[in-house]
Amino acid sequence: MKILVVSQYYYPEPFRITDMCETLVKRGHSVTVVTAQPNYPDGKIYTDYVNKYQESYINGVNIKRSKIYPRGKGAICLFLNYISFPFYARKIIKKIDKDFDVVFINQLSPIFSALPGIRYSKKNKIKSILYCLDLWPESITSSGISENSFIYKLIFMISTNIYKRVDRILVTSKSFIDKFNKIKLNAVYLPQYAEDLFINLPCNKKSNEYFVVTFAGNIGEIQSVETILLAAKELLIYEDIVINIYGSGSKFDFIYNLKVSLSLDNVILHGRKAIEEMPLVYSNSDALIVTLKKNKLLSLTLPGKVQTYMASGKPIIAAINGETKNIIEESKAGYVCNAEDYLQLSKLIIDARSNEYLFQMGKNGKEYYEKNFTKKVFFERLEAEFMEVKNVYK
Repeated sequence: MKILVVSQYYYPEPFRITDMCETLVKRGHSVTVVTAQPNYPDGKIYTDYVNKYQESYINGVNIKRSKIYPRGKGAICLFLNYISFPFYARKIIKKIDKDFDVVFINQLSPIFSALPGIRYSKKNKIKSILYCLDLWPESITSSGISENSFIYKLIFMISTNIYKRVDRILVTSKSFIDKFNKIKLNAVYLPQYAEDLFINLPCNKKSNEYFVVTFAGNIGEIQSVETILLAAKELLIYEDIVINIYGSGSKFDFIYNLKVSLSLDNVILHGRKAIEEMPLVYSNSDALIVTLKKNKLLSLTLPGKVQTYMASGKPIIAAINGETKNIIEESKAGYVCNAEDYLQLSKLIIDARSNEYLFQMGKNGKEYYEKNFTKKVFFERLEAEFMEVKNVYK
């Protein structure tokens, strides 16, 4: 099939959509991506992409980049970033050929990033599929916007209109389905998978010298990485516990300053690393940690790192609510407490440190991944959705 992908984020930004597109090419499809200049998560245009909007080919994927206002820091810069992609991308997308079989919209935040794909789909009478990873307008509540506010109600109207203009919606969390049912839309559950390089990691037992716990991912408002640091403060008396934090983002400076102010010698901030470096990091860890902010919306989400953690065969330690908590408990893949409960999180790390069955928890997670989240099943189902939308909704 000939597939047009619209995604505000793409390589070299750390998102799974890159692997998705490259895998579709390997499976015999022709893939064109409309995306923006990379600037996530640090808010600055990557050095090699400043004033670079031209077309390129990477691993068989045709990539067309638009300008974008970088995320920067603060609400105003983020707002300009959110509205600039649909504005600039429409200039790119209107020049694209009209012979695609389907338009695939990778919908993270903001919801407005879907607009160029929808316009192209409607204008050229090509069916569209939206893959929803972030619910809108619910996502904006994590930044403190009330559901009773005018801006929330306005964005609710805009978001609902956008969701109703696509031909099919796929969601990464079962909990998202209820949201769409409330606005009289159907959604299909298609959870994320882990990239191939995380699949066959050695599941070695922990070394005796140090107990190493690792967090990897974006360091932003919703990730609540400060919960990890507050837990680390409670663990300072345990000289053998080391907490590694890999990643960057809008709250990296805050986390760095918090580490310094609390004198956390047991926490190491490594910054962002290439995805190719992370399998070794996971392999050298005894457990992997995931945290999210305490928020009604966030309790509905299933962060993609959970699948990656499970695929790596390492046990999970989590301070998180809702969907993810249920999956960790169901799979017996590790320890979990309520979001932002740093005292309980510190106790879980202590318990994991002395648990002789920790290796089995990692194995449980890997087995659960293989039953529910494999890459093979993901693409078989995604291709089936492409074919059905193309052939049925004519």
